[in-house]
Amino acid sequence: MANLKYFLWLTQRRGFQPGEVGELLSHFGTPEAVYFAQGEEYGALGLTGGKRRALEDKSLAGAEKILENCDRLGLHIMTIQDADYPERLAQIYDPPCVLYWAGKPLHVDDRLTVGVVGTRKCTPYGEELAGRLGLELARSGVTLVSGMAEGIDAAGLRGALKGGGSVVSVLAGGLDVIYPKGHGWLYQDVKAAGTLLSEYPPGTEPAGYHFPARNRILSGLSMGVTVVEAGEPSGALITARHALDQDREVFAFPGPAGAAASLGANRLIQRGEAKLILSAADILEEFQHLFPGRVRMQPPLEEEETRQRLEGRSGEPPAAEKAAKEAEKSAGRAYISLSDDPEAFTDDERDILLAIQRKALTTDDISDVSQIPARRVLSALTMLQLRGMVEERPGKRFYAAVILTA
Repeated sequence: MANLKYFLWLTQRRGFQPGEVGELLSHFGTPEAVYFAQGEEYGALGLTGGKRRALEDKSLAGAEKILENCDRLGLHIMTIQDADYPERLAQIYDPPCVLYWAGKPLHVDDRLTVGVVGTRKCTPYGEELAGRLGLELARSGVTLVSGMAEGIDAAGLRGALKGGGSVVSVLAGGLDVIYPKGHGWLYQDVKAAGTLLSEYPPGTEPAGYHFPARNRILSGLSMGVTVVEAGEPSGALITARHALDQDREVFAFPGPAGAAASLGANRLIQRGEAKLILSAADILEEFQHLFPGRVRMQPPLEEEETRQRLEGRSGEPPAAEKAAKEAEKSAGRAYISLSDDPEAFTDDERDILLAIQRKALTTDDISDVSQIPARRVLSALTMLQLRGMVEERPGKRFYAAVILTA
C-alpha cells in the first residue's frame, strides 16, 4: 500500500488522540495530504503549539523503522482505508486508523463476536465462570474477544481455545511485547488459533493509559460485552461503558452480595445497564437469529467432560502449556492431585493455594481474591507454611510452593 508509511507517520504524531487523527483524515482525505500540507493549512484548523509542530516534522524515519520491525517480526498492518478493516470497528467514534496484527486474518463483521472481560484479581468462582463461558461460546461458533490480562481475560481465552473456537486478543502494547510476562504460552496459542491485535507499533511497552484506550477497540469489535467479575473501579467497567456508548449489548454474571470482586458487575445489573446472564445460552439467545447456520446452540456438555476440558485432562496439554508445567517442576514445585487425596487440604487452604499458584499476594489480596475473611486467611497460611506448602516472599507476599491439579 503506497500510503502506508504516511499512515504510520500520522499515527505517530505526538499529542493527537485517535479521534483527532480521524478528524485530520476526514479533512484532508488521505494521510499523504496531511503529510504534504503546509503550516498555514494546519493553522486553518486551529492547530497551534505542539500539535502543529508535530505535523510540521516531516521525517519518515520513524515510519520506516516500524515497517522494518514489522517485516522482521512477521507482523501485518491494516489501515482504516483498507477493504479488510472491520466495518464494525470503523463505526465507533474514535476508531484506530492503524492496526497491527499477527496470526489469522481478522474476520469479525460476518461473525458473532462477544467480548469477555473482568478483574485480574478474580475469585475461583469467577475464573471458572469465565472458562466455562469461553468454552460454551467457542462450541457454538462464537468468536471470543478479550485482552490478555491475568484473571478473567486469560480464563476466558483458555476456555475458548479448549473449545476449539476462534479468538481475538487486543493488546495494550506492541505485539512483540508479551504482557504479562508469564503469558507467553497463551500468546502463542491465541496467535495459532486466532488473531493478536494492537494499535501500537512493535516495541511499545503497555503503559497504564494504553489499557482504557485499548478497551474501546475490544468493545468496538464485539456485538456484546460480558462482564464476568469486576470490582469498583475496574477496567472491565470502562470496557462496559465503551460498549454502552457504542450501542453494544452488555451482559454480566451476578456475584455474591457484598463480594468485592462482583460489586461492579452487580451494579451494572442493578442499574439496568447489563443483562443478567447465567450461561452462554443467555447470550446466544440474543444474537442467534442474526447468524443462521453459523451460530448454533449446542447441548451442554456433561459436567465431568466440561471439567476435563477446562482442566486439560481430555488429552495431552498444548506444547507450550506442557513446557510451562515442566519448567515449574524443574523449579522445585511439586504437583499435588486433589482427586487422589481430596481431604489433603481444607476448603480455605485449597482456595488460598489456587489463588497464589501463579502470583505472590499479600494477605489482603488473598482475602479479596478468595473471598475468605482475613482472619481465616492468616490461620490457613500459618498451617500451610508449617507444612511447607507456602513460602513468604519480600513485602509479606505469599506464594504457593506446590501446584494443585484436579
